[in-house]
Amino acid sequence: MAKTNSRLALNLPTSLKAERRGEIAILTLARPQKRNALDDETILGVERFFTTLPADVRAAVIRGEGEHFSSGLDLGELTRRDAAEGVQHSRMWHRVFDAIQFGKVPAVAVLHGAVVGGGLELAAAAHIRVAERSTYYALPEGSRGIFLGGGGSVRLPRLIGVSRVMELMLTGRTYSAQEGQTIGLSHHLVKNGAGLAKGIELARQIASNAPLSNYAIMQALPRIAESDPASGYLAESLMAAVAQDSAEAKTRLKDFLEKRGKKVLKR
Repeated sequence: MAKTNSRLALNLPTSLKAERRGEIAILTLARPQKRNALDDETILGVERFFTTLPADVRAAVIRGEGEHFSSGLDLGELTRRDAAEGVQHSRMWHRVFDAIQFGKVPAVAVLHGAVVGGGLELAAAAHIRVAERSTYYALPEGSRGIFLGGGGSVRLPRLIGVSRVMELMLTGRTYSAQEGQTIGLSHHLVKNGAGLAKGIELARQIASNAPLSNYAIMQALPRIAESDPASGYLAESLMAAVAQDSAEAKTRLKDFLEKRGKKVLKR
């Protein structure tokens, strides 16, 4: 069993910090002087974190140090790339954020302050989002003469619809934490300063699930949802059969039937 709190030695850049609390790993964006803007070194460090987690880590939390989660792409890097390099740079972001969405463990993003541009794309790659009331969302790419490059044009319409993403980008509108909660950008809305505790609580709950169930939810569910119904039903049947045949599932079901398992409780 890991120590309650310990540093994770994952050879990360100074713009990131990693620690673990039991079965939970916590990744902190640590460029508060830059509003946690995401440069290449930071993005590649995020990939290293999610692809090299210890085998006994069961869930992860992503958070930002200082007053903001992330103000997005470090725009100073854009001026140094031509179109071909821009394509490769965007594809690198896609690879990194896929390592979160389809990675080893479920991820909870804890949001506060600016969740803007690439910062919102990063948050959208997580499986659960907890927002503090200081959170605000924006996609200012239109006013800056650029376009989404970190998977936002794929992930965000699935969360809030094409029309809302279009309006955000065309007008530069900013959504408040409450508005973001209403339209589906966050799953939980908490008071300022309470986000990390809530994120860790959720991550611990997730970590208590059967690993194969978590795998199916992360890997199979989104693909089933985007497939045609007949293919989706078949994939669901196969995944259900594999999951229920595991030794852990049989033990958990037996515990439940014999009144030893968890019950569904109202919150």
